[in-house]
Amino acid sequence: MIDRQFVESPDQNQLNLKSFWYGDWAFPIFVAFISAGIFAGTHMYYTFHVGAFNDVAIVAMLAAGMKGGGYGAAAAFGASFLFARILEGSLVGILDIGGSIQTGIGIGIPALMLGAGITAPIQSFPLALITGALLGLITGYIIIGIRKFTVGQSDSTFGADIMMGAGNTSGRFLGPLIILSACTASIPVGVGSVIGAAIFYAWKKPIAGGAILGAMIFGAFFPIPIPPIVK
Repeated sequence: MIDRQFVESPDQNQLNLKSFWYGDWAFPIFVAFISAGIFAGTHMYYTFHVGAFNDVAIVAMLAAGMKGGGYGAAAAFGASFLFARILEGSLVGILDIGGSIQTGIGIGIPALMLGAGITAPIQSFPLALITGALLGLITGYIIIGIRKFTVGQSDSTFGADIMMGAGNTSGRFLGPLIILSACTASIPVGVGSVIGAAIFYAWKKPIAGGAILGAMIFGAFFPIPIPPIVK
């Protein structure tokens, strides 16, 4: 996670905010490059039946559609993963490559396209690179945009990071961490996170999802003003 709480002069702080490695605008670029490669890998699998960047079981859903079994399973599974990881990445500042880009952009969106009869971006390697990059840019800007309207307005956590396996490996432990992250942003966001987690716990669902949605909703209604920079 990119942390901008520097013990430096305001001028140096301003310089860090505008630099490539600390700037929010750099995050969509990284996501775009990764997404272009993974979408191109899906093109390789669709064309040559080798090269997909994903688990065997998930690729099998796409393969079932290619054999005439329908793309519904791959599309629903991949799209739901992408949506969940975008919400997760917006709040905790970590975008899981496996769930969001590999499964969502690499399998879910191609399955949606193929199911709708759109084959050009998957059949053409240059179009696959361009399509994947555009999808990555959109995903990155959505995450940064959500953060700026919710927890990202505070001075505690900014930007976002990209990690492999963050969602699957630490998913069962993310609930309390998300609540703590929301509480450090502001009291209303923290209260929303706790309420959402409690509702999901009562429904016997993973509390991470409730904590994320609760923090997002309360963060939208109770925005956190950015403190002025003292010169």
